[in-house]
Amino acid sequence: MTQKIAVIRGDGIGPEIMDATLQVLDALKVGLEYDFVDAGMSALERHGELLPAATMEAIRHHRVALKSPLTTPVGEGFSSINVELRKRFDLYANVRPAVSFPNTRARYSGIDIITVRENTEGAYGSEGQTLSPDGEQAQSLIRISRRGSERIVRYAFDLARRLGRRKVTVVHKANIMKSTSGLFLKVAREVAAQYPDIECNEMIVDNACMQLVMKPEQFDVIVTTNLFGDILSDLCAGLVGGLGLAPGANIGTEAAIFEAVHGSAPDIAGKGIANPCALLLAAGQMLDHLGKIDDARRLRAAIVATLEARDNLTPDLGGEGSTMSFAQAIARRV
Repeated sequence: MTQKIAVIRGDGIGPEIMDATLQVLDALKVGLEYDFVDAGMSALERHGELLPAATMEAIRHHRVALKSPLTTPVGEGFSSINVELRKRFDLYANVRPAVSFPNTRARYSGIDIITVRENTEGAYGSEGQTLSPDGEQAQSLIRISRRGSERIVRYAFDLARRLGRRKVTVVHKANIMKSTSGLFLKVAREVAAQYPDIECNEMIVDNACMQLVMKPEQFDVIVTTNLFGDILSDLCAGLVGGLGLAPGANIGTEAAIFEAVHGSAPDIAGKGIANPCALLLAAGQMLDHLGKIDDARRLRAAIVATLEARDNLTPDLGGEGSTMSFAQAIARRV
């Protein structure tokens, strides 16, 4: 049985890494069909819109999308196309694994941390943004709800249980932000009590940053609010060599979008040297979501084997390969 997914080829290096990723997925023979749709600058040029209705309908219909990086032009109405997609489809859980891979330029080894970030509330809600007429004062509301806090923390604990993880660290700033972060922590404690088989640890966000640098091995699953999750997930990516190895899943009840979390890198677009690993790893998350667990394992094993062999690695990984030759080396191993 085939599964059709929406595919957004994206901007900048997006089309290059998407073509490479789809080549590997085709080699896996997992029964996927692709519905190519536009978003970002490519959509603006072709359709006059950043998020055309046809793209939104395709995601809504297929319920799964694989997305390359998008560019949001200044002054076009969206603070971020990615934020807009998350809001439109209520993709409340942003899941960012950070895993050590061989032959990268990472400063650490043995890292295996999943950051679960609330994706729809908090500081990125863009509510109540005002600037005083004299330009001297600005403000923006941070809104946290019991419902939003409960479902993201429950998602993190369910994920930990499903993957056999032993500990969930709740990261907060309730010592200062007593109303918003305080509510998140209160709800997190209530949810954690329902999972006695999983250790729950609490950590203030600034200490969490320090501890991640000093003793990253103490972390397993992290769950936190939107802004803190954005910062911590990038910090975790830095532990394993950077955003070139950082996939992301945006999960809701009605749809899921899987993406490379790095930018569109227009400075190297068209040069054929972009590392496709982040999008390939996001495709692995997508396969897990679709219940194709063994295929996801095959994909990750092929990436690891190719890195171990230093076969056609892209320049950011210290090799002389191209985006497509690297992907072809992975495809041969699946």
